Amino acid sequence: MKIGDKVRFLSETGGGRISGFQGKNIVLVEDEDGFEIPTLVSEVIVVADSSETEKQIAKAEKQQQASSQPDNRSIKQRLADNENDEYDDTPDDPSVNFTPPVKEREEGELLSIYVGFVPIDEKQITQTKFEAYLINDSNYFIAYNYLFKNGEEWQAESSGEIEPNTKFLLNEFSHTDLNSMLNIAVQLIAYKREKTFKIKPAIDSRFKLDATKFYKQNSFRENDFFEQSAIIYPIVEADKIIHQFEINADAIKESMLTTLKPEPAKPQTAPARKANTTRQEKRYPSEQSKSAKVKQILKDDKVVIDLHIEQLLETTVGMNSTDILEYQLDVFRNTLEQYKNKPGQKLIFIHGKGEGVLRHALIHELNYKYKHFRYQDASFREYGYGATQVTIRN
Repeated sequence: MKIGDKVRFLSETGGGRISGFQGKNIVLVEDEDGFEIPTLVSEVIVVADSSETEKQIAKAEKQQQASSQPDNRSIKQRLADNENDEYDDTPDDPSVNFTPPVKEREEGELLSIYVGFVPIDEKQITQTKFEAYLINDSNYFIAYNYLFKNGEEWQAESSGEIEPNTKFLLNEFSHTDLNSMLNIAVQLIAYKREKTFKIKPAIDSRFKLDATKFYKQNSFRENDFFEQSAIIYPIVEADKIIHQFEINADAIKESMLTTLKPEPAKPQTAPARKANTTRQEKRYPSEQSKSAKVKQILKDDKVVIDLHIEQLLETTVGMNSTDILEYQLDVFRNTLEQYKNKPGQKLIFIHGKGEGVLRHALIHELNYKYKHFRYQDASFREYGYGATQVTIRN
């Protein structure tokens, strides 16, 4: 590989001629527009060396000069001269139209797709613009739709296909654009070309951006996909689809109030009141008979509370979904009251992913009743994608 060689890129279309080198591993490829593109040596393939190119140029110039002069030979002379020409039986270079096979990894047979957000200037996080990427960490081609919610409908921001084990720039945006892209939907169909493969389910995943994260340096973290720090949202990971549906917290509250609203009292005889009391006790057993003690696990400097109902109650017989949600919220409120005089204390509430009802109910409480407390997603690595960390503040 030397200056002047014609090369093609392995991981994308296009190519050019080598115009120079940067160290041992970087080659400068000049494209047809004259731009030099630094590329790893392992990512290019030579399709014609410089000496062969010079021969082709000389031959073309000679043919051009010959065609510009009148040919006064007779047809018989021309045929005879053609028979005497040397026949070039050198086969065409097979690399000219060569398309490298897709590089596959054993772990890439499990579908893993992410949306990543990267600051263009990490040092100016409050002023910089950002880039959104679709990350395909699998051996499958992906047909995708990337959409933003517009009122009650959705609008496609980017649509197309992304190749295996690559990432694709979806759009560029600034802080002022965040309000129009808070609700995101990603639709995916996975497949392979010219080979058999296991069918993956079509994916329609929705999640909501936390706009405040784009103003905080520590929201952007080291990752496996970018050299710089990024915010990564998983869509599907190791074939496990991550559903993050959008839930209206006000609707949850209204539903709770409607369900729990007591009916008007009716005159009752003494026996009737006694019978009603029995039914009420059956539906709402006393705390002593049905409640398991709320477990609070101290881990490092954090208190961990698991809000899964099976961790809070021995039985949920006679309780509907609204009763269960209200009980979980009571445990949440009581815990905050318990630690409200301990500024700096971190509380981890494990609520799980599910359909996100409990999480959104907790966020609603924090936004309206406990505004002075700070909250964020708990560590994905330690608690998965179903936990919220609350920090007590004065």
